[in-house]
Amino acid sequence: MSAGPAVGPALAIVLVALASAAALLVRVGALGLGRDMLVVALRAAVQLTAVSLLIAAVLRSAGLTAAFIAGMVVIAAATSGRRVTGSFRGRAWWTALPIVAGVGPVLGLLLATTLVPHRTVSVLPIAGIFIGGAMSATGLTGRRALDELELRRGEYEGGLALGLQPRDAALELCRPAAALALFPVLDQTRTVGLVTLPGAFVGVLLGGADPVEAGAIQLLVLVGLLAVESVAVLITLELVATERLVRKPPRSR
Repeated sequence: MSAGPAVGPALAIVLVALASAAALLVRVGALGLGRDMLVVALRAAVQLTAVSLLIAAVLRSAGLTAAFIAGMVVIAAATSGRRVTGSFRGRAWWTALPIVAGVGPVLGLLLATTLVPHRTVSVLPIAGIFIGGAMSATGLTGRRALDELELRRGEYEGGLALGLQPRDAALELCRPAAALALFPVLDQTRTVGLVTLPGAFVGVLLGGADPVEAGAIQLLVLVGLLAVESVAVLITLELVATERLVRKPPRSR
């Protein structure tokens, strides 16, 4: 018996209804994201369809799996870079550093200790979860840090007048805002099993594992995410403080 939803007209109707409802709600609420809701829903459908067709071939080869993971890193860096700087070009690609620096050591440790089996079907989803977490942490940290520097420019310049180096003055202002980027993973870890049953846990259960094994894998993923996102936040904060990540200036009219 299939554990997932049946692919057919009912699934399409429900997806369209949910996406339309989300778009209508944010439009009514004047949040300015109605079109974005529909676009991301359509993109997700197209992307997941393509990945579903591709993934079976990818998982047959360690080389193809590695290439797929590398592609995920590039897309994550482009996404977070654009979110932070407003551009895909130039300094936006610095966002690849916190993503790789966060994911690489943690994934390497799990593979070295064989806690994640050396099978493509095991490595790919774990890598995807870690890359996604690093991408979110990098984007949130960079955006909030740059916002803080813009909003509190006077305090930054005051710090310079008192003799602080530019990096130190920026860090004093940006650290509290950057810490907010860790709240989602902290809340997810704090409430796991009480409020939500995350995807790794449910996926392992649906795959036939017992609940204890599923819980152990989910714990490994969550604690791994704490480490991954902590590294990503700290490196992104440093990139902003040293002006390697800067916001694209608005076009002059």
